[in-house]
Amino acid sequence: MSHETETPRKKVTTQTFLRMKKNGERIAMLTAYDALTAGAMDECGIHSILVGDSLGMVVLGYETTLQVTMEDMMHHCKAVARGARNPLLVGDLPFLSYQISVEDAVRNSGRMLQEGGMHAVKLEGGRERVDAIKAIVSAGIPVMGHLGLTPQSVNKFGGFGVQANTAAAAQRLLEDAQILEQAGCFGIVLESIPARLAEVVSKRLEIPTIGIGAGVGCDGQVLVTPDMLGLFSKFTPRFVKKYAALNQDMKTAFSAYLSDVKNGTFPGSEQSYEMPDPEWEETLRIIR
Repeated sequence: MSHETETPRKKVTTQTFLRMKKNGERIAMLTAYDALTAGAMDECGIHSILVGDSLGMVVLGYETTLQVTMEDMMHHCKAVARGARNPLLVGDLPFLSYQISVEDAVRNSGRMLQEGGMHAVKLEGGRERVDAIKAIVSAGIPVMGHLGLTPQSVNKFGGFGVQANTAAAAQRLLEDAQILEQAGCFGIVLESIPARLAEVVSKRLEIPTIGIGAGVGCDGQVLVTPDMLGLFSKFTPRFVKKYAALNQDMKTAFSAYLSDVKNGTFPGSEQSYEMPDPEWEETLRIIR
């Protein structure tokens, strides 16, 4: 009897991204911060995993991403790299890891690959980041850009609102996207911008765009995984589709566990270990 063998999935690379764009195939990207989640995404065929500095808000409990350090990123990048083999792994460069000097930008990007196990880095900003992007790419490190709502500039924007919603701002964003492409970026995240603008930007570029709150006209999509899993009950951004309601599931499980422990119904016999009766009788004889 013959057995069909499952065809091994090919490793996703930056070149895969470019081919998918050219062929009109949409790219699915999610954030992950640990090996267990990354492994599940890998098994499901997710194309790319972003170890986002969003971990500051969804894992570490900060109000913004500004408090995230390179050491925080290294810790979580390593975990994700241990859990996933096939997706393209992209690590976020945290606040002040690339803005101060080009040398810092290259050094910290190198750490993402050398220590963190990432395949590429992502940084925020447009034309003001060109020198850093060119230097990082020249060092052999793939770079993904990030335009629109750039969370590390939340204080400058005055919040997490929609960006590029005036003609002048839209024109500047399109120009920035073209500048990032020319500087060597292999892709660009477009966050919280009008859907029509994102579609135009996507059509003007040869590199893929990954949208988050930027409509269906992008070449791919990314979501913060705790958002799409429904792990938060207080606030969900408009652009998030909840694919699960794990916050309620967790609370139901935790409450049931609490009740079982208080009532003495956990652990039961099926969760307990026993020794053979003769051994137990001998034990009792010894300890009496």
